[in-house]
Amino acid sequence: MLISHHLRRPARLGRLTGTALACTALLATGCTVYGGSNGTGTGEFPNRPVEFTVPTEPGGSSDLVTRALARSTEEHLDGTTIVVNKPGANGKVAGNSVFRSEPDGHRVAVMPQSLFSIGPLVVDDPEPIELSDMTFIKGLTIEDYVLVVPAGSPHRDLDDLLGQDRLNYGTAGAGTGGQLAQALLFGFTDVPAADIPFDGGGPTMTAVLGGQVDVAALHPAEVMPQIEAGGLRPIIVFSDERLDALPDTPTAVESGYDVVVDQRRFLAAPAGLPDKLVDRLGAAADKATVDNEYETILENNYIRQWNAESAEVESQLSESRQRYATLSRELGVDLGGQS
Repeated sequence: MLISHHLRRPARLGRLTGTALACTALLATGCTVYGGSNGTGTGEFPNRPVEFTVPTEPGGSSDLVTRALARSTEEHLDGTTIVVNKPGANGKVAGNSVFRSEPDGHRVAVMPQSLFSIGPLVVDDPEPIELSDMTFIKGLTIEDYVLVVPAGSPHRDLDDLLGQDRLNYGTAGAGTGGQLAQALLFGFTDVPAADIPFDGGGPTMTAVLGGQVDVAALHPAEVMPQIEAGGLRPIIVFSDERLDALPDTPTAVESGYDVVVDQRRFLAAPAGLPDKLVDRLGAAADKATVDNEYETILENNYIRQWNAESAEVESQLSESRQRYATLSRELGVDLGGQS
C-alpha cells in the first residue's frame, strides 16, 4: 500500500514516519498522512491523528474535497490528519467503519446524502446506517445534475425531448441522483423511458456522446468540458436555481416539473460525540472551507459550498428522504428497474 506524506514541518519527519507506519499496520485501504504539531502525543484533543474517511476510491470529487478539507483542517486543529479511502455500497462501508468507533473526535467521515435519501428507494437494507448513528458536524458541498443530450440529437429542448414515444436514459448506476432525477422527470410526464445503467459517470457520458442512450443526467464537472467543446447540449438542470456555469439552462422547476435532486456531502462523527468536540471540529472545518485550496477545488469541479450547521444537515437528510420516497410512490417510480 502506498502512503504519501505531506510534510509542512520537516523537523518532525520521525514523528510522521511513526504515524505512517501505524497507518500501514492498521488500515487495509489507501491512507494519506498530513503532518501537524500534535500528531502522536498525549493530552487534549487531538492526541493522535484524526482520520478523515472518504467513501470512494482516490481521484473522484469526494476524494478531492476530503483531502483538501483534511489538509486545511489539521492546521486549525494543531494536529495530524489522515485520509482513508473506504469505497463500497454508496458510502455504507465507510459509514459503518467510522460510526461504530468511539466518539472521541479522532474518526470522522465525509458522507453522501444519497446513502440516506436515495439508497432506501433501491435496497431494503435490514441494517441501515440511521441518522441517530451519527453526530453531524457540518454541511460541506452540493453537487448538481445536468440533463444532457448529444449535440447532434434532434431533441432541441425539454418539450421536444418529452414529446417522444419512448426514450432510453443513461445512469451512473442504481441509487444515484442522476437516476432518481430522470426517473422522477419521466414519471411526471408519463413518458415511457428505459433506465440504462452504466458503471459510473465516465461510461455514462461515453454512452450519451455515442448515441447509445438518448439522454443522461450527470454532474457539471463531468459534462461541462463536452458542453464547452460542442459535444453535448444541456437541456435542464435539477438544482434549486440556475447554475452559474449554465446561466441560460433552465431548472426542472422552471420548466414545470418539481424535481430538485442533488448530491450533498457532510462531515459526521459517531453518535455521542461531546459538544465541545463538535464545536472544535466544526470551527476547524469552517476555517478549512474558506481556504484557497479548498475553494479552488470546488470551483474547478463546479461544486457549490453548503455551509450548513449540524441541525440543518439532519433536517436536510430527513426531508430529502421523505420527499423522494413520496414522489417515487406517487409517480410509480421503481429505481430497481425501469420507470
